[in-house]
Order: sequence, then structure tokens, then C-alpha cells
Amino acid sequence: MEAEEISVEEIEQKRDLLNLEAERRRKSRDELNEITRQFADLRDKHNAEVRRLIEEASEHKRLRDEYNEKVKETKEQREVWNRKYTDLAAELVELRRSLSTKTSTPISKLKRDLKALEFKQMTSVLTPEKEKEIVEEMSKIQAEIRKRESSLQTNPRYSELYRQVNEAKEKAETYHRLVSELAETAQKEHDRMMELYDKADEVRKQADDFQAKFVEAKIKADEEHRKHIEAIHQVHDYDKLLYGIRQKQKRPYGMEDMEKVNRQAQEVFERFKKGEKLSTEDIMLLQKSGYL
Repeated sequence: MEAEEISVEEIEQKRDLLNLEAERRRKSRDELNEITRQFADLRDKHNAEVRRLIEEASEHKRLRDEYNEKVKETKEQREVWNRKYTDLAAELVELRRSLSTKTSTPISKLKRDLKALEFKQMTSVLTPEKEKEIVEEMSKIQAEIRKRESSLQTNPRYSELYRQVNEAKEKAETYHRLVSELAETAQKEHDRMMELYDKADEVRKQADDFQAKFVEAKIKADEEHRKHIEAIHQVHDYDKLLYGIRQKQKRPYGMEDMEKVNRQAQEVFERFKKGEKLSTEDIMLLQKSGYL
């Protein structure tokens, strides 16, 4: 191809096409940047939600640990009162035995007999006569127990020890109920904590997905920006070419070492035909050699 075949019109046409390409790349870049911003906003919102969920879960963890510590302390108190009850009850039995006559049946034995009769009444198929007999026997035993205990209550030592046994039993039962309540509350706090941690993991995965989409869109936007700048630079190169042509039309250049200049200009011109970017020095060389 001869230099003269490259007309000003062709150069202007290529320049205009590159200008359109640069504008198209700019619009694509801006659209991708907007998408990138949207993904960044969604990522940030999800990360903020993750932080909120973890903070709430941490609060439930703190409460769970507090309740577990209270469970431990309350169990210790329950054990203290259980031991007191066991010791006092044993002492009460011993005192009752010492106060009872040798010929009388121990109250503990009477109570065991009463429970055995109650169990038999509830679980056995009895004739009316047999059931009446059992009921009468139970009434006699109950009356004997009341009589014997009433008699024992007149003894100050027995009465005080009896009161202490009941108090220890009530305390142990109270602490037992409290242990159950505290343990249940601690478990609820634990369950809520785990629920929030699971939710945080779910939201974190969503945030990671938005981060991946953000990176993908950002890479595409950066590539569109690079191509936009590249097209702008090429437009500027064509502007320089056109400027050189117009300047040549105003004032011709003289001949100096034309053989060397023409050889170099031929190489530059070949690069130009391949679409390579030309420097200002390349354009000046083409102008001097008469290619432009």
C-alpha cells in the first residue's frame, strides 16, 4: 500500500470510530461501576448485620455463662442442705428411737406399713370386705402415728430437731427447683446464642457472595476503563496525524538524509497500518518523509 492511499478522510473515519468505541467503553465502565457500588452496599449491609447478630449472640453467651455459674452455686447450696437434711433426719430417727418404748413399733415401721397398705389398695383387685378391712387398718396406723408424733412433739429437743429437719428439707427442695429453673434459662440462652450464630453464618455467606460479585464487576469495570483510556490515546494519535497533515499542507519540509528517513518512515508506516500506537516522534518522522 502506498502512503498516498491513506487519505485524510480515512484517518478521520478511523478516529471517529475510535471515539465511538471510547464512548461505548466509558458508558460500559460507568454501568459496571454502578453495579459494583450496589454490590458493595449489599456486602456492607450484610457485614453490618453479621456484626449485629454476633454482638447479640455474644450477649446471650454472656447471660448463659452467668446462669450456668448460678446453677453451679445453687447446686452447691442444694448439696449443703441435702447433707444437713440427711444428717438431721438420721439424728431425728435416733432420737425418736431413744424416746420410744421398747415394746412399741417404731414410727418409721408404722409409716412403711401404711405405704404398703396404700399401694395394695391402689393396685390390687379387692372385694368390698377386703378393701374395708384395709381402710380400717390404714386408719388405725395413721391414728397411731399421729398419737406417737404428738407425744414426741412435747419433747423440746425432738420438737426443735423436727423443725430443723423440715426446714432443711424445704431449703433443699427450694434450691433443687431453683437449679432446674436456672438450668432451663441457661439452656434457652444457649439455644438463642446458637440460633444467632447460625444466622450470622448464613448472612456472612451472603456477604461473601456479594463480595465475589463486587470483585467480578470491579475487574470488568477496570478493564472497560483501560480500554476506554486506550481508545482515547488512539484518538489523540489520530489527532496528531491529522494535525501533521494540515501543517504539511501549510509548509513543506526540506530533504535531509532522505534515504535513512524513508527507511525509518517505512517501518513506522507499516506499524501504523497494523494499528499500532504511534508516538509524537513517529508522526514527525512520517511528516518529514512525505507519508503524511
